[in-house]
Amino acid sequence: MQTKLIASDGHQLEAYVAHPRGKPIAGVVIAQEMYGITDYLKDVCSFFASHGFLTVAPALYDRKAPGLVFDYDKASHDLAQIIYKNWNFDEALMDLDAAKAHVAEAGKVGIVGYCWGGTLAWLGATRKDYAAAVAYYGSMMPDYATEEPRCPTIAVIGLEDTTLPPHRIEHFRRAQPSIEVVLYPGAKHGFDNPMRFERYHQQASRAGRGKTLSFLIQHLTKGPGDA
Repeated sequence: MQTKLIASDGHQLEAYVAHPRGKPIAGVVIAQEMYGITDYLKDVCSFFASHGFLTVAPALYDRKAPGLVFDYDKASHDLAQIIYKNWNFDEALMDLDAAKAHVAEAGKVGIVGYCWGGTLAWLGATRKDYAAAVAYYGSMMPDYATEEPRCPTIAVIGLEDTTLPPHRIEHFRRAQPSIEVVLYPGAKHGFDNPMRFERYHQQASRAGRGKTLSFLIQHLTKGPGDA
C-alpha cells in the first residue's frame, strides 16, 4: 500500500508499505535501486513482510521528480546513473529516516539497500541509527570505506559485478576487515532482480535472501540474552 511520509525538513514523499499478516517482528527500510520504486522493489517489500517484517520503501526521487520510475532499458539506465550519482545523499538519508520512523512501532529497525540503495544502506549504517544493515552491490561503498558502521552490517556482492571489480572490493575489505562481504560466483550487478532477465541469478538471489533474513532475525528480533 502507498502512504505519505514527512522528512525532518518538511519534505513530503510517497512510500510503499508492506504489512505482515500478524504482529510485526521488527521493521525494515528498503533503499531503492537507481530505477525508483519499481514493481521489483514492491515485491522485495512483500518478501520481507511475508517473513514478519513491517517493511517500507520511500520514494527517494520525490524530492525532484515525484513518481519517477525508470524502465530497465539502456537509455533509462544511463539517465538514472547520472541522476543518482549527483543526488544529495544527505537528503536521501533524511528521507530514509522518515521511513524508519514510520515502521519504528514494530521494534528494532534495519535497512536493506540495492544498487544505489546498497550505498545508502552502508551510509545509513555509518551515519544513522539502525539496528542492522544489509548492502546489496552498492557500487559507491568503497568510496566511503573509511566510515565506521554503528550497527552490524554485511555486504552482498556478485563476483561478476563490473561496478565492483575485485580491486574495489579488496579496498573495502581492507578498510573494513570486520564487515562480512558475501560474494556469489557467477552473479552480476542486480542479480537479485528477476525483472532484469540478463542479470538475474536465481541461486545467488535465493542464497542472498536467506542470508539477509537470518542476519535480520539475529539482530532485530533477539535480545542480549537470547541464543
